[in-house]
Amino acid sequence: MEAQAQGLLETEALQGRDDDTVASADFSSMLSEEEREELKAELVQLEDEIATLRQVLSAKERHLVEIKQKLGMNLMNELKQNFSRSWYDVQTTTAYKKTHETLSHAGQKATAAFSNVGTAISKKFGDMRNSPTFKSFEERVETTVTSLKVFFRRRRYEEAKEE
Repeated sequence: MEAQAQGLLETEALQGRDDDTVASADFSSMLSEEEREELKAELVQLEDEIATLRQVLSAKERHLVEIKQKLGMNLMNELKQNFSRSWYDVQTTTAYKKTHETLSHAGQKATAAFSNVGTAISKKFGDMRNSPTFKSFEERVETTVTSLKVFFRRRRYEEAKEE
């Protein structure tokens, strides 16, 4: 019985359509003049209290800003802290951890693959360098470089001699 009674009594505030229904209802004919005066007085008192609370809240917000300024806290610092906190929250999610683990594993496999490719290329270059064709090419390059050095030394010597 108690469960049924609780189901009938709503503990939630009025929602959407309920607000409209209450606003469109005319209860004034159901009130006596005395009740109406009491409600008007209560309305004025509530409006005054709300205005006072707004003033207090505004003063507290100004005081908060002053304290933050004295502590050197500014909007940028707060944004950084919020970003850091949000990033930490993201990093602790299961989805992030799984994605990080998967990408890390993929990175390790890619590193191993690149390492194998690099080793194969190094081996091929080593084999190529030991080939007779490459040795012949290397000797020609060395001869050409030596010839150029000699040519430029003579030229510099002759230019210095003319001055």
